[in-house]
Amino acid sequence: MASQDKVLSVNNLVINFKTDNGILKAVRDISFDLYRGETLCIVGESGSGKSVTSKAIMGILANNAIIENGNIMYRGENLLEVSEDEFYKIRGHKIGMIFQDPLSSLNPIVRIGKQITEAMLINSDKLKLMYHDLISDDLIRYKNTLSKMNIEIAAEKRKLDEFIAETAAKENVSSEERAADKKAVKEKKLAFKEFEKNTREEYEKKAKELKAVLTQTEKKAKQQVKEYKEKVTAEHKARLAELKASLAGLGKNGSADDGDREKILKQIEEEKLEFTNKLKLTKAEAKKRALNIMREVGIPEPERRFRQYPFEFSGGMRQRIVIAIALTASPEILICDEPTTALDVTIQAQILELINRIKAERNLSCIFITHDLGVVANMADRVAVMYAGKIVEYGTAEEIFYDPKHPYTWALLSSIPDVDSKEKLEAIPGTPPNMIYPPKGDAFAARSRYAMNIDYREEPPMFKVSDTHYAATWLLDPHAPKVEMPRIVSERIRISLEEDA
Repeated sequence: MASQDKVLSVNNLVINFKTDNGILKAVRDISFDLYRGETLCIVGESGSGKSVTSKAIMGILANNAIIENGNIMYRGENLLEVSEDEFYKIRGHKIGMIFQDPLSSLNPIVRIGKQITEAMLINSDKLKLMYHDLISDDLIRYKNTLSKMNIEIAAEKRKLDEFIAETAAKENVSSEERAADKKAVKEKKLAFKEFEKNTREEYEKKAKELKAVLTQTEKKAKQQVKEYKEKVTAEHKARLAELKASLAGLGKNGSADDGDREKILKQIEEEKLEFTNKLKLTKAEAKKRALNIMREVGIPEPERRFRQYPFEFSGGMRQRIVIAIALTASPEILICDEPTTALDVTIQAQILELINRIKAERNLSCIFITHDLGVVANMADRVAVMYAGKIVEYGTAEEIFYDPKHPYTWALLSSIPDVDSKEKLEAIPGTPPNMIYPPKGDAFAARSRYAMNIDYREEPPMFKVSDTHYAATWLLDPHAPKVEMPRIVSERIRISLEEDA
């Protein structure tokens, strides 16, 4: 099991989307933690909110997304409030992502090698990177202050727009009520202007102070970078002078002298290359790193493959390339969004094994998103089962597979093909609800054979099964009738436990 060093925490996250048909409630108050070195699997049908959650973590939600509530904490910062400048440092560099369709993730007309080295070469100026690292903390504080100001103003503006829209949508109102509504709208607009003015004054005062600190930090950073460059340059010149002096001191005749001369000339070239690499990542060094990563993800003949195009690779090899690209910046969190969906089962197993191996070697924390519980059986440390934008069950992999409590988890387990069980596979009846009009109570009730009257009236809370296991189902209420899990699930658990014994 992974350590208890928490690297990411999602708390009470609520995400909606504006659509032509209304507000779609995609993620409804979910919370989970990710610990160092563990794999957290988020499982659920299409439309359950899995990918929306991962995109929120990456800061790549669509423009029509509305984050109504919650926070995503990473290294003491709320990722929902940081500026784009700060996210540029996090996205890819600290938190990497592997998407489900490798072909659409790769540019079909650009060679694979260029696509792997592209991010490395964009950040090739080491002096520039050094400067940005030195000013990073103060720059982030300044940018985040302005970002928080804009977020607060935008949230208040959204409330005003919603109030205006609700007022305008009223039908069959009297002239007195209409006049009262106009007055209320006018007052709301004035209140918003006052709020915006006060908020800007408050944050701009803070920003001004932080800008002054940033200006001083920038001056110091420029001086440090200058001193580093002068030091490295002086050492390089001294080393070159030493090698050239050695070269000049050699005799001009004899085979031994020729051998020594070649050795020194080689050292001179190596010194020049080493000096260049201290200031800038060269294409040769980027290629060397790319080839090493390609070998790491199991791509044979990387030197030849480096110059090929995506269409010359199989689906499994393309997915390995996408994994290689995600690893180039050495992230500490890797989000895998259904990375095996488009692959056959044999290649699926290879990719899952590869992700597991790389995770262990690099001590990565991994969020693995899938619709198939069978895929994660040998990967997950913990599992979060999502349905209709909510986490309905949450526990260790052992608890979810050997002691599931939610009817939806039972349904998912019942639909997994199994060579040992003789029970007939069960399909989940019906379809997920329309989240523009989310159902009252338990969203899974309409598709569950175990639904009770209360399931259609009230949303179940998260009942505690153990310190690590929770499930949102009224079946866990002390007053609920005792219900046995489906025979196919209990039979599989029995067979599995007998095999492990």
